[in-house]
Amino acid sequence: MTSTLPESLVLGVATSAYQVEGAVGEGGRGESIWDRFAHTPGKVEGGDTGDVACDHYHRWREDLDLLAWLGVDAYRFSVAWPRVFPAGTERMPNASGLDFYDRLVDGLLARGIEPWVTLYHWDLPQALQDRGGWTSRETVRAFERFAAAVAARLGDRVRHWNTINEPWCAAVLGHETGQHAPGLCDRAAALAAAHHLLLAHGRSVPLLRDLAPGCRVGLVNNLVPAYPASRSEADHLAAERLHAWFNRWYLDPLYGLGYPERIVREEEEAGRWPPGGPEWLRAGDLETMAVPTDFLGINYYSRAILRGSEEGNAPREVFEPPAEERTDMGWEVYPDGLVDILQRVQRDYAPPSLAVTECGAAYPEGPGEESEVRDARRVTYLEGHLAAATRAMAAGIPLEAFFVWTLVDNFEWNHGFSKRFGLVWLDRTTQERVVKQSGHWLRRQMAGQKGRTS
Repeated sequence: MTSTLPESLVLGVATSAYQVEGAVGEGGRGESIWDRFAHTPGKVEGGDTGDVACDHYHRWREDLDLLAWLGVDAYRFSVAWPRVFPAGTERMPNASGLDFYDRLVDGLLARGIEPWVTLYHWDLPQALQDRGGWTSRETVRAFERFAAAVAARLGDRVRHWNTINEPWCAAVLGHETGQHAPGLCDRAAALAAAHHLLLAHGRSVPLLRDLAPGCRVGLVNNLVPAYPASRSEADHLAAERLHAWFNRWYLDPLYGLGYPERIVREEEEAGRWPPGGPEWLRAGDLETMAVPTDFLGINYYSRAILRGSEEGNAPREVFEPPAEERTDMGWEVYPDGLVDILQRVQRDYAPPSLAVTECGAAYPEGPGEESEVRDARRVTYLEGHLAAATRAMAAGIPLEAFFVWTLVDNFEWNHGFSKRFGLVWLDRTTQERVVKQSGHWLRRQMAGQKGRTS
């Protein structure tokens, strides 16, 4: 593996603020929608919250030393919106909140690690949610102020900016299925939220360019390659529908193609899309969303296998994988899907550059003999997906970076602390960190790729 990794590929790890920082209420931080959601009984497995999380707010130096020990090129992290604007509507940002990220960026650069900043990774100030959240254009305007404040403080040192992380999750899981904060179950609200998330992206890109001269800006989408279960027309149609609903709805507008007509027709038939269009879709919005960007971030974890109606359909040719070929999340381990989705995105949209901004696996292994964490399955997972990334590059895909999810076992949203994605094992009681076998493996890959001594 070491000899096959392209030296040009930036290798890093990723986290997000609510999942690792903790220190809720400290330094002037306001309440987020995830604070409210996690403290609502029955919403998060085990009643877990991010109140302490990985205590990264206090232990950031220790965590940056871990990154330096791993030898990674870059660290993708997010800025907690309620640390900067506790209620989302203040005239001036919270200086203490910005100071934390100022120290974090300086600490990364001092260790030779490139910061990749994500502005929104789902922790909307609760006060904005109380005024409509992402279903309201007011939140778009508030996001512009947030983006401008962060860029004004960090833009002299941060070159890589992600505006929004996984708008599908924020819109659908947060507003349609209720699995994520704010916990709504309303398809119409999900459509409005998706639109405003993409609009916030479009409006923030020029601000970032102005306040962080020479920066590179992109958006992060979680994409799922869809495969028909057989060669039948019904299965192909089912796969293309999922691709349109899950992937294209959040990609087409970024590249000037508007919303997929097939899904618009379905929404019209369901009465959620009036003949003149919904009130939240206003003149100029689609043009704003299609602002040119420097790269597209893709979070990849697994694929989907689609089956149309069974009646009169062809026999299945692609079968669901057995449990032993799945991670703790129930997701199939399928590295070839990464190559396929990268190739399809490049063919359909031709972004100037691509980055795998998240890729990782949840497995439960903890310390065994001599406190070692032997997570061989995660090593195999990462080997397969980095090999897939290398194949994509060899095929001409302009892939510039690959970020492993994640640095340390953390708060996995509605699953609480029950799922462990980290390269580093976390003892929640003592906050002790133990590098897993996969972390040692990644350190060796970094040393081999860059010709360093491990």
